[in-house]
This record gives sequence, C-alpha cells and structure tokens, in this order.
Amino acid sequence: MDIEYILGLEKIDTDIYRGPAVESELIRTFGGQVAAQALVAATETVEAGKAVHSLHGYFLAAGKAADPTVFLVDRLRDGRSFSSRQVRAVQNGETIFSMQASFHVRDDIGPEHSDVMRRVPMPEDFAEGDFTMPVSSRALLEEWGDWEIHVVPPEKYEHNKYTPSQQVVWFRSKRPLPDDERFHVCTLAYMSDMTLLHSSLVPHPGHKVQMASLDHAMWFLRPFRADDWLMYDQVSPSAHAGRALTHGRIFDRAGNLVAMVTQEGLTRTLRPGSQSIPVKTPGSD
Repeated sequence: MDIEYILGLEKIDTDIYRGPAVESELIRTFGGQVAAQALVAATETVEAGKAVHSLHGYFLAAGKAADPTVFLVDRLRDGRSFSSRQVRAVQNGETIFSMQASFHVRDDIGPEHSDVMRRVPMPEDFAEGDFTMPVSSRALLEEWGDWEIHVVPPEKYEHNKYTPSQQVVWFRSKRPLPDDERFHVCTLAYMSDMTLLHSSLVPHPGHKVQMASLDHAMWFLRPFRADDWLMYDQVSPSAHAGRALTHGRIFDRAGNLVAMVTQEGLTRTLRPGSQSIPVKTPGSD
C-alpha cells in the first residue's frame, strides 16, 4: 500500500483525524503505521516553523488492521521555541496507542557533534538478504513490499564485542516521495518499526517467540530523505522475562546521524500452535 495513502489522514473536526484502514494480511495493525499516523495528526496542529524532534509512544492494545483509526490531539503547550502534543489513537472506543511529541524551532544554534557511522558495505555491494525472524513473521515481508530492505551480512562488518545482539540494515522507499520534509519524517516513523525488534533474535536462531511492540521512542536529529538509502544500526542490549530492549541509530549514506530509536517489545516464548505475529487464515475475512 502506498505510504501516501497510509499517511493521508482525514480531518474530521478540530484536532481530530481519521487514518484509513490499510489492506493487510496481518490481523493486528502494524505498529509503525499507528505511530506514523499519530505523528501526522500531531504535525497537522503545529506551525510550519517548528519540526518534530522527539516522540514517545506506548502500544496499549492490539489494533485491528481492517478498521480505520481515529486520532485525538491535545495541544499541551505552544511556546516560542517548543510545542508539545499528546495524541491518542482510538478504535471502537478503545485507546490502542498513546504518544507525546515535541516540536522545536528550526533556527536555534549551538555546539555540534555526532557519532560516526559503522563501516559497512554500501547497499549496492550485496544482495538483499533474509531477516532473522520466525517463519510465521515473514508475512511482514509482503507488507513491506514498497521498501528496499538489505540486511548487511554479519561477516561484512566489525562487531561490538560488548553487545550480544546486533544487526545492520539498509532501507529506503522504492519510489520517489514528495518533496516535503514533514512527510519524510512521518515516513521514517513508519519505517523505524521495521526489523528493529527482530534484531533481538540474532543470538537466538530458531527460538520461536510471540512478538509485539510495547513502546517506541524516536529522536529526529538532522534532515534526510526516506527515498534515499538509510543505514539502520541496531542492537539489543537485553532480553529477559519475555521482553527485549532494542536500540537503533539511523544514518544517511553520507554518514550523518539523522535519527535514533529505542523500542521495547514482547519476545515471549511461543506457545504450541500460536503464531509469532497473527495473520489471516483462509476464510477469516
């Protein structure tokens, strides 16, 4: 499904928006979709001179992919330099996702520094690879058909010996996207949920788990385009008690650190007969 359609929210009243239902083989709404649509709703209420610099969201209940989602925006603060918004995503009267986002003026100045990108092959230097994910999760690959996703072979880069689980992914939109900075930011919010939680399974090949995003935080640091290659450097510092913590740094191909993501997700050992990520079965429509 085109990202333009996914992010094309309908305004139904002041600070109330509706996101479309998106055709999917998944039963639950993809977490990146809900987060991205919530960010679109928040952005629509903020003056053009401010850009989002951070968001923090909790996935409170499983959304239904076949249903539209209503987004309710609260204007918490509008100051000279910062604006704050709170967004609730609602389906059938139930809040499925809650997010706060902060926006900052574009012309502030201060000290400058940045982490350096890990040395890895460029995306053209190797073929698109498989993900470290349970077989029952691979329906996600079809959901992500509009994106080029290249997992860097682990033998092609130096590993951090202090990090038990790490994965490096190049990704981008296959199609050119509109020349709108806010659109690219919201698109990256969608993309940021791709593959990140699966990085926690790298040290556990073959271990079948139930997977779901629990919370999601992002910081937007520098301008970028989501239709040019971005390198997602992912680590999982901890997995314990059926939950995994993951962290990702996103660089453009020139090596600029453009965004950072932290996510905790459910990685509970799968019960017999269950699916890692629930998908439709024939006749379930």
